[in-house]
Amino acid sequence: MDLGASQTREHRTALLVNKATLRRYSSRRHRNAATFSRYFSGRAVPPWDVVMDLLADLAEHRGKPATQEAMDLLRRLHQAAIATTSSPKHAVEILERQLADADRTARSTTAHSDVIGEALLDRQHRIADLEVRLTHLESEWSAERARADALEANAPDIANLLRERDALSSEVTRLTNELEAVQVRHSQAEERCKLLERQIDTIEEQRQEPLETTAGEPNSPCLPKVLVVDDQPENLLAMTAVLDGLDQEIVAVSSGREALKALLDHDDFAVLLLDVQMPEMDGYETAAQIKRRARHRDLPIIFLTAMSIDSEHSARAYSAGAVDYIAKPFDPWALRAKVAVFTEIFHERRQRER
Repeated sequence: MDLGASQTREHRTALLVNKATLRRYSSRRHRNAATFSRYFSGRAVPPWDVVMDLLADLAEHRGKPATQEAMDLLRRLHQAAIATTSSPKHAVEILERQLADADRTARSTTAHSDVIGEALLDRQHRIADLEVRLTHLESEWSAERARADALEANAPDIANLLRERDALSSEVTRLTNELEAVQVRHSQAEERCKLLERQIDTIEEQRQEPLETTAGEPNSPCLPKVLVVDDQPENLLAMTAVLDGLDQEIVAVSSGREALKALLDHDDFAVLLLDVQMPEMDGYETAAQIKRRARHRDLPIIFLTAMSIDSEHSARAYSAGAVDYIAKPFDPWALRAKVAVFTEIFHERRQRER
């Protein structure tokens, strides 16, 4: 009896220690402890960036990184787990995390705009004050020639005022440019929030009524096209299979140069799914080439990346012309929702043009 009670106490103590350790680790990674608990208990498949974080922490603890063979095995297992457990709920969780990131960016850029605006207003007021003082001194100089010698002694003061005014003018120019850049980032973040909200709504609709292909041949010219670019044949096959059944035609190519050629041959692409890591011409370079063409300047580009999506990579993606991104291994429901929304936008734009 005492032995059983002792084992029970030890079991409870171990659980408490595990919970405390899990809570500390999730706090260190700025994630929800309950979410981490579901990952470690096997009730949910963690995103690939969570797996990468765990590997990085393990490498730091052991003093050496995981082998390439281990990384490849983990990736295959993770892709298999995603394929077997993918659900609308999991896709909504992914999109809600992206929505939270976009909302955070929108709010931070708003605060940044306010700070820059106040600094800009202060500099402008100081310039106005200097202009008044300079005007007063210059009028005094002109009106009283008899005091020219005395005023000449004060010339350095005027020179200092002029230098201060020029420095403030330069700062006003810098702050104005910075404010414009922040406002652009804010607009992009707000637009991204709207897109993600639409994508989440689309998943909810698909959960209730799965999308079905409307009447029409697959290669009918009236159907919008989706251009899929990836140098790995298995990825092209997987994306084509996931998008099958939506009201659109899939055009799959394996390089940036083939993508540029496909865009020359057709104008009715609703969206471009573009892999970032490709040989010869990567996704960023391909996007830059596309955006240089006036006819494709407004083509939505969704980047697909196996790299961890941090602020640096997302900023580079948006500066290259992307409107959205999705991490590999991708969630099928999330990918379908993103493509479906941009297809809807394509139809809406066509209707307005008509």
